Amino acid sequence: MTFSPWTRRPVEVGLVGAGPWARAMHARILAAGPETRLTAVWARRAEAAHETAVPYGAHVAASFEELLDRCEAVAFAVPPAVQAELAPLAARRGKALLLEKPLGPGLDAARRVADAVAEAGVVSQLVLTKRYHPVTRAFLAAARDAEVSGARSCYLHGAFLGGEFATGWRLEQGALLDLGPHLLDLLDAAVGPVKTIRGTGDSRTWLELTCEHENGAVSQASLSGAVNVPRAITRVELFGAGEPLVYDTAEIDHEECWPVLRREFATAVRTGVTTAPDAARGLYLQELISRVV
Repeated sequence: MTFSPWTRRPVEVGLVGAGPWARAMHARILAAGPETRLTAVWARRAEAAHETAVPYGAHVAASFEELLDRCEAVAFAVPPAVQAELAPLAARRGKALLLEKPLGPGLDAARRVADAVAEAGVVSQLVLTKRYHPVTRAFLAAARDAEVSGARSCYLHGAFLGGEFATGWRLEQGALLDLGPHLLDLLDAAVGPVKTIRGTGDSRTWLELTCEHENGAVSQASLSGAVNVPRAITRVELFGAGEPLVYDTAEIDHEECWPVLRREFATAVRTGVTTAPDAARGLYLQELISRVV
C-alpha cells in the first residue's frame, strides 16, 4: 500500500515488553517510521530490554514510570495480566495506547483497561493484525453487501506445541483467549453482531464455537494452537443466496499489515480521533469470550 508523505511530527512511542513478539514486531515496526519513533523500552528483565532497545537507538528505561516520562504513546507487548495492570496507569498519565489482545486475563481486568481509556479520553488501538491488511478490508466491505445465512471459519496453528510463543498464559488459557479475539472479530464484523455463543471441546487442544448472530445467521469457528500444520490457517467462508464469499490468509503477506497499523495509530494520536479497533472493541470481544467460558 502506498501512503502520502508523512508531514507531521513522529509520535514518540515507549514499548513495554521485550519478549519474542516485542522484538520481532513492535520494536521493529515502531522504529521504522516515519510516523512513529521508538524512544524507550522497559521490561521487567533489564537485559532483555537492552537487547530490544539498542538496535534502534532507544533508551532503556529503568522503570515503567521512567518510560512514561519519555514518550507520548505506549505500546504493550506483554502477557494480558501485565497489560491490564499497567495500561490504566498509562491512560491516566494521558498516554495514547497501542494494546494487544486480549485486553486482560479476564473480563473484569479487560473492563478496567477499557474504562481507564474512556475516562482519560486517550486514543487507543488494538493490534488485531489481520484487520489492517487490504485483503481483510476488501472482504469485510464485500460482506456488508452480502446476505449471509451461515458461516464457517477456523484459526489453526501449532505454536503451542513448542517454541518462543508457547508461553505460560497461552498454554494455560489456550486458543480461546489467544486466537478467539481475531476470529470472533472477523465473524462479528462480517456476519453481524453476535447474540449468543456456545463452545465445545478444550481450548488447549481443539475448541468449536457456534455463534448465533442478531440477523439470524449462524456461524461456526474452529480454534486450535496445538495442531501440526505447516503454517497458520485463518479462513472464513460466508454462505447465503449468492455466491460464497471466502477469506483466506494463506496467500497474504502479513508484513503489509504493519505500515497500515502504524500510519493509522499515528494519525489517531495526532488528530485525537480513533478510527481503528480500539479498547472498547477489545472489551466487546472479551465479553463474547467470557460467555464461552
